[in-house]
This record gives sequence, C-alpha cells and structure tokens, in this order.
Amino acid sequence: MNAVRPGIIATDIHATTGDADRPARMASSIPVGRPGSAEEVAEAVAWLCSPAASYTTGAILDVTGGR
Repeated sequence: MNAVRPGIIATDIHATTGDADRPARMASSIPVGRPGSAEEVAEAVAWLCSPAASYTTGAILDVTGGR
C-alpha cells in the first residue's frame, strides 16, 4: 500500500472552512514559496497508480513543497 500526503493545497476547501486566504498566508512557510495545486497532487496519485511505480511499496509520497 502507498499513500499521498498533500501539504498546503490551494482548493476551495479552505473557503468552506471559513479561511479562504490560508494557502496564500502560508506561502512564506513553504520552501518552494507557494501552495500546491490539486493538479500536482493528482499527478502524484496518477504516478503511484501507473506501471512506473509498480515496484514501489509502502511509500508515503509527500506533495508538500518541502514543508
């Protein structure tokens, strides 16, 4: 089993919890300097589901921008 662990991702979920500006506010604490996108998380999931990751087991793939 493998897993993807996303970091601060710019999605509408922040607005639904009442903190729509959280990703932008947190950008300075992320080493790459910006929040991630849903597409970046989806690409990591797609890779784990692809034949390219067929020998990958027990991995937790951090999609966090270094945070």
